[in-house]
Amino acid sequence: MGILEGKNLLVTGVLTDQSIAFHVARLAQEQGANVVLSSFGRALSLTNRIAGRLPTPVPVVELDVTDPEHLAALPERLSQYVHRIDGVLHSIGYAPEAALGGNFLNTEWEDVATAVHVSAYSLKSLTMAALPLMTGEGRTSSVVGLTFDATVAWPKYDWMGVAKAAFESTSRYLARDLGSQGVRVNLVAAGPIGTMAAKSIPGFEEFKTMWDARSPIGWDVQDPEPAARGCVALFSDWFPKTTAEIIHVDGGVHAIMG
Repeated sequence: MGILEGKNLLVTGVLTDQSIAFHVARLAQEQGANVVLSSFGRALSLTNRIAGRLPTPVPVVELDVTDPEHLAALPERLSQYVHRIDGVLHSIGYAPEAALGGNFLNTEWEDVATAVHVSAYSLKSLTMAALPLMTGEGRTSSVVGLTFDATVAWPKYDWMGVAKAAFESTSRYLARDLGSQGVRVNLVAAGPIGTMAAKSIPGFEEFKTMWDARSPIGWDVQDPEPAARGCVALFSDWFPKTTAEIIHVDGGVHAIMG
């Protein structure tokens, strides 16, 4: 019996089989969970194709976390496949090109607003949309988000770094306000992984070099499984009293001076 036996999870952000979200879905299935994926727009066909590489076939529901109509329809769409949700993975982030790459002082508000809306506010939007299926008498559930340590001003990460700081703060306020309903909210701060999203970040190669040099136990940018394991653990009942926490799965780099 796995540590997620009988649990139903909604997993966002599966675009390739290199993404952390894909490996969360895979490991969750191996640990006994039923998984539903979400995607939208041009990425929807990509998610459907990659979903075929999971151990067990899964449904994919359409969800744009910036679209109020999509959010309002989420419980009904999920209810076609599961009668409750025990966990939600937030693996969503986006910043326009003008908000990255060393242009911090010149980025216009419209681009900053997009980054914050998609990458931070969406944690609240997604959680509240799924909430009707996550709560009930005597029930507990878990929201897990993926972040990139926002305590540091990373080279060229710029307004995405600001959005991640807002994301981390949002998780704490959600934990505060939803704890009474049995909802735990935690984040995994992963080291750099060579995903499609990461490769679009200017200076990603610099992260790779620095991370391997600073990690006391080593770090492999091609291996998303350690971060995925952290997420699966937080979905399990092995962290029943952990909320508003950020678990670092980064090879220890966050604690080591450069």
